[in-house]
Amino acid sequence: METRHRVVVGNARDIALPDDSVELVVTSPPYPMIEMWDDAFAAQSSAVAEALDAGDGERAYEAMHAVLDEVWAELERVLVDGGIACVNVGDATRTVGDSFRVYPNHARVLSAFASLGFDPLPDVLWRKPTNSAAKFMGSGMVPPNAYVTLEHEYVLVFRNGGDSRSFEPGADRRYEAAYFWEERNRWFSDVWTDVNGDLQALDHGDLRERSAAYPFEIPYRLINMYSAYGDTVLDPFWGTGTTSLAAMVAGRDSVGVERQSEFVDVFADQVAGVPALSESVARRRLDRHREFVAECAADGDELAYDATHYDFPVRTKQERDIRLYAVEDVESTDDGYRTVHRPVRDCELI
Repeated sequence: METRHRVVVGNARDIALPDDSVELVVTSPPYPMIEMWDDAFAAQSSAVAEALDAGDGERAYEAMHAVLDEVWAELERVLVDGGIACVNVGDATRTVGDSFRVYPNHARVLSAFASLGFDPLPDVLWRKPTNSAAKFMGSGMVPPNAYVTLEHEYVLVFRNGGDSRSFEPGADRRYEAAYFWEERNRWFSDVWTDVNGDLQALDHGDLRERSAAYPFEIPYRLINMYSAYGDTVLDPFWGTGTTSLAAMVAGRDSVGVERQSEFVDVFADQVAGVPALSESVARRRLDRHREFVAECAADGDELAYDATHYDFPVRTKQERDIRLYAVEDVESTDDGYRTVHRPVRDCELI
């Protein structure tokens, strides 16, 4: 199997892709009213800087979201009917002028997608790691003027159009891309507390801070949850390329759009590690399933079906044809990368 990964240096408000050309969007945009993103928003809208200079937080908040609204309209255009958009976003707390308040970015993004005709689906909360001993803001140890610290973010999920996607009869690429029963139970929970666990991405150094990159586990899960082999995943706010990295490991095509070319250059230095990362991810998924099988056996719970490509049983009929792929080689192309994948066999993982 081969996958293609295109990287476009440009503005996400004008995505250079045809209509109905991607099946999944996974992205983490700059968060309005987070100070590190002020300059990026102001560079695209003078209204942002004017509002901040005037101490008008509400107007600045709306002006920043107006920039994102143009991107969301592009996603509606390039996503196939029934395609899924996953947007990782956090709320912001900030003092502007004399007013301290929360700016509910997730609610504003929900409203924007709904106005474009997307159907909102159940979302996910995940908790960010923190090393701070101060779990509050404000007046300290006495009431009433302390504030809860925001330590969670949202993965908002939307479907483009009213109907789910349809697949060709048989659709081997869909059934090979199935997830395990126990993965479904963990991944489709509405609260993720383990996203900083076993599956780690490559280190991007100081650019990770500047891009506010999310953990590799988030796009990797979402790609497996909402796409099949042969699908294309788009990230219009590519940053350090975490979504493309996850797409490579998951065996999907990808397109990333990024305004700053330096991020593209840094990602190029990381791709040599993709084969080892993909092996590690595949090994961990299969090992975890074997642990689940052993736990079931210890409880006298016999799984009903034998996997087609592996030497273990599975819980449901839909899991029988699961097949994981490892990256064998990554080659540079004129517009990104070509990735060669091979099926992962049992003997490689013992």
